[in-house]
Amino acid sequence: MGRVCLVLGAAAILLRAALGGTQTPERGKALFERRCTGCHALDADKEGPRLRGVYGRVSGTVPSFNYSDSLKTADIEWTAHSLDQWLADPDKLVPDNNMAFHVESAAERSDIIEYLNQAR
Repeated sequence: MGRVCLVLGAAAILLRAALGGTQTPERGKALFERRCTGCHALDADKEGPRLRGVYGRVSGTVPSFNYSDSLKTADIEWTAHSLDQWLADPDKLVPDNNMAFHVESAAERSDIIEYLNQAR
């Protein structure tokens, strides 16, 4: 399964490059502000946990945030791949979590993820 996900992720990146799109933290910041800040901020917990430093962090580990039990025990390292899976379909990646939002567009997910990577 891991190999299939890796191949699919690489294919998505190559397709985006072939179509002329590249992820940018600038677009990601604008998308984050428009789509994510209702529940998240970079430096403060809101309805969702703070997201500065999420890239490379293990799921459910911000001490000040009250995560669902399923996310606390998921033990996922947030990488470009796992963040893409999470943003595409949080319930598929971690059933019974508390995030009721997803980002359908792969291009938008990629930009948001690049922004979060830059905001470490």
